[in-house]
Amino acid sequence: MQTRVMSFPKIEVGMDRRQFLKLAGATAAAFSLPGIRSLSANQTAPVIPPKKFCPPDRKLRIACVGCGGKGASDIDGVASEEIVALCDVDRQRALASFRKHPQAKLYKDYRQMLLEMNDKIDAVVVSTPDHMHFPIAYMAIQMGKHVYVQKPLSHTVWEARVLTEAARKYGVVTQMGNQGHANEGTRLLKEWVQAGVIGPVREIHFWTNRPIWPQGLTRPTETMTPPPTLDWNRWLGVAPDRPYNKCYLPFNWRGWWDFGCGALGDMGCHIMDAGFWAVDLKYPISVEAESEGGTEESPPKWSIITYQFPARGNLPPVTVKWYDGGKLPERPKDLEPDRKLSKGGQMLIGDNGVIMDTSDYCESPRLIPESRMKEFKRPEKTIPRVSGGPYKEWIAGCKGGPLPGSNFDHSGPLTEMVLLGNLAIRLGKKILWDGPNMKPLNAPEAEKLIRKQYRVY
Repeated sequence: MQTRVMSFPKIEVGMDRRQFLKLAGATAAAFSLPGIRSLSANQTAPVIPPKKFCPPDRKLRIACVGCGGKGASDIDGVASEEIVALCDVDRQRALASFRKHPQAKLYKDYRQMLLEMNDKIDAVVVSTPDHMHFPIAYMAIQMGKHVYVQKPLSHTVWEARVLTEAARKYGVVTQMGNQGHANEGTRLLKEWVQAGVIGPVREIHFWTNRPIWPQGLTRPTETMTPPPTLDWNRWLGVAPDRPYNKCYLPFNWRGWWDFGCGALGDMGCHIMDAGFWAVDLKYPISVEAESEGGTEESPPKWSIITYQFPARGNLPPVTVKWYDGGKLPERPKDLEPDRKLSKGGQMLIGDNGVIMDTSDYCESPRLIPESRMKEFKRPEKTIPRVSGGPYKEWIAGCKGGPLPGSNFDHSGPLTEMVLLGNLAIRLGKKILWDGPNMKPLNAPEAEKLIRKQYRVY
């Protein structure tokens, strides 16, 4: 097993778009060149012309990477199309999906799959642990494949930016798996805010009961033998080498920094999405964190993150707060005494009122108190609705239809914002942030977490 690492050229302050896209191309090539087992040193991923849509009267030919757990439900979500290839590093974990699609060609290395099946694949679904989202999605994008990538879009802020730029460069159709963006409630929330129902929004509070897996951990010292069905080297992928231990998978990888993004990364792209969209947020100017129990290896047992966003046109500055691990925002004064805050939700506080949603996916926003909701005359619906949910929305986009709502131009900046909270947790200090240049103004030590190194395997 090789333990060398790949590092990529640094994004410089003031880098123009042409320079950035050149960097993106170099990064993509690195994932398909030397040091990757089974591939020749002169093999590069072929580039297909941008905007290669699938004909509307033909089924989309889809390859899926990650076939157990959430991967299985993602495969089910696109099963109306043609599943031509399935890739998973654990044959036992993926067995149910393999049996459902006996016509699909099976792989355990996504690189081999993409190169061998290149002309037989239109699109790729990525449903792996967080640390592998970027290399898989990026190789697929540079080959001209449309991509559906589970949340969070990436493992680092830099990866989210690069994927966003790459999707534009190669003209592919993208969607992140924060399915709530396709909800009716998400559209209602944005329409109400745009119509001024609660006046200018100055605070947003998001909360979740996660983590529901162990966090605040130290690395186990016991070495175990991987199950015979698991290729541990390929599961590790670009993450630093370490011995196998059953504590990491199939679910608890979320509580390890090398593989996951903690409670914030797991739920932030769901819960924070509607509010982020409703008030036109993009890059915060600062982020700071309170937390307890975190280690070098593992996220904390709870955290409270505070983001400050600047004015946007006629919209005022906004303070955004995130709470996890059982922490909750202060109860709004107009909430009825007998109503409790839910396990997860959001609250937008404007000059003239409060909108609250008590779900993870913005399913039913309500004005509070309930008496105001009952008297509420709803504004006209102005945002197109999604028919059939996020998978059908993405498939339609791949066939030349409207762009999916959580395409990377939306979900890339959303993921950057979410992952900046983890940066503040890990550094233990307030970070002043230059979003356009992706630069911490007061924390040069953050660079190694913004853009990580990659193991060659």
